[in-house]
Amino acid sequence: MSAPSAAVGAALPTHSSSPASLAIVVLALLLSIQPVTTDLYLPALPALTRDLGATVAAGQLTLSALLLAFGCSQLVWGPLSDRYGRRPVLLAGLGIYAAASVASALAPSMGMLIVWRVLQGAAMGSVVMCARAIVRDLYTPLTGARAMSKALTGLGVVACLCAPLGGMLAQWLGWRAALLALTVYATATLALVALRMPETIPHKNPLALRPATLLRTWRLVLGHPTFWAFTLLTTATYCGLFTFLAASSFVFIEVLQLTRTQYGWVLLSTSVAYFTGTFLCRYLLARLGLRRTVATAGALSLAGGVGMALVAMAGVHQPVALLAPFYLFMLAHGIHQPCGQTGSVGPFPQAAGVASALNGFVMMLAAFFTGGWVGSHLNGTIWPLIYGVLFWSVVLGATSWTLVQKFGEPHHAA
Repeated sequence: MSAPSAAVGAALPTHSSSPASLAIVVLALLLSIQPVTTDLYLPALPALTRDLGATVAAGQLTLSALLLAFGCSQLVWGPLSDRYGRRPVLLAGLGIYAAASVASALAPSMGMLIVWRVLQGAAMGSVVMCARAIVRDLYTPLTGARAMSKALTGLGVVACLCAPLGGMLAQWLGWRAALLALTVYATATLALVALRMPETIPHKNPLALRPATLLRTWRLVLGHPTFWAFTLLTTATYCGLFTFLAASSFVFIEVLQLTRTQYGWVLLSTSVAYFTGTFLCRYLLARLGLRRTVATAGALSLAGGVGMALVAMAGVHQPVALLAPFYLFMLAHGIHQPCGQTGSVGPFPQAAGVASALNGFVMMLAAFFTGGWVGSHLNGTIWPLIYGVLFWSVVLGATSWTLVQKFGEPHHAA
């Protein structure tokens, strides 16, 4: 597709001579830090919980508390990036993340592990928030959705590698090796950003950090129906995925008796479905437009959640049988995320950092409470996983067919 390349080509020479393809590669690496932080250590979660003598609920906090810090920190990183630019915020965040990764791998107790994972999540907030804001810096909303889907295709590749790699590291070297691998990823990404990533924000806002300006910008973003239509979309699809991530290691390893390596391949297969969804997203956007694309994905989401529930209710508690309908949910996730993330930021070209931050904050706040629900309801059966995915698939279907259809066409301001 030529439109995204043209947009990047028009934007980057102002700041750098970097090719358009480099922008997509960097965006893919920045966005991928989220699945790297979660997926890579999931196969080790039951083992580290036992090794540190902690409860299942405490083990869940290593994931849900990280995501709460991830969401809340974006409220700070967003205005900072609008004021000082994306590049310095990215460099600071990646540096903090790498240091926290080393500390979490060496944590002597569950309490300290949670503390370092919280810091890791806060640093991760700068990386993902800046990536979404960079898309708005370089693209208009419609071409941004296509560019985001390309970057998320790269995320899908990384996620595919994370799942089996995490399982193998946990199996062969233990859970600390899985956490230490995050440092390698962060350091490599930090080097790429430092050496090759130009500043992308066209005009920094010197007033972005003033309280009156912040309140006015938050009021503008939070009062916009397009922001809420797409933010509810991204929140529901992410919470459905997060329910799976938070519950599946216990369900597939402890209940369905898969090994950690086999569970890594389970995560790989779901990542492949997501990866495929990002390609489907670009195909549908070119042929159906934004609203009909989201509506189609809403049908896939609902089919996935209802399908899992029907299989479970029929008494077929086998990994393959439960995963087959969930692949539909993940296929739709590959459509909802690029459309939702770009759509929520689209109306705010002058406040992309704040809009991206608020979208991320709402998503992660909901994920935190979802993780708390999962942690308190894990009971040695598959049902918390089933009920959680079913709930969010219903919310996704309703949002896709109502709010997005009414408010979902993003503004096409340059």
